[in-house]
Amino acid sequence: MQRREVSRGVRFITCSCQRRLPLLRNPAICLIFLDAMDRARAKFSLEVFAWVLMPEHIHLLLRLPEHGELAPALKSLKLSVSMRVIARWREIDAPVLARIADGHGRPRYWQKGGGFDRNVRDEYEFRREVRYIHCNPEERGLVERPEDWRWSSVRWWMGRREGEFPCDPPPGDPAMWAGWEGFK
Repeated sequence: MQRREVSRGVRFITCSCQRRLPLLRNPAICLIFLDAMDRARAKFSLEVFAWVLMPEHIHLLLRLPEHGELAPALKSLKLSVSMRVIARWREIDAPVLARIADGHGRPRYWQKGGGFDRNVRDEYEFRREVRYIHCNPEERGLVERPEDWRWSSVRWWMGRREGEFPCDPPPGDPAMWAGWEGFK
């Protein structure tokens, strides 16, 4: 499937762990992902508007710089996480390595392919995707309220910025976002 790049366009992205296994249940791995996302953000000048780490997949809402391409940024992010996590699992001879092996016996952290992504065309879609990202843990029954899920940008959107992974301000007029908590 060919990706349609829109210069400075907002993208909704989903990437799944190999075989949709819950490889993101470990808080240490979630921290590795956030570190890799922070480094990819700096390297590729990404704007990150919203994110959630679910046990077996991730959702991101981001924007690349003018003439930026999604594939290299995603590859860098995913490769960084894969290399660090798989190296650690090899050190401890973790049994999960056999479960995530591809057809050639090589471990894969992420499902093959670029994941799912689509362009977000307007403010309505932007709000819908932010809401979807933040409500995903609640809808799956992992928490009672979106803000109870540690691995999400929802608290940042609620104004609780201390200790949270910083998001970029949403595109458009700041007044139209004032008071919106990212899930209602």
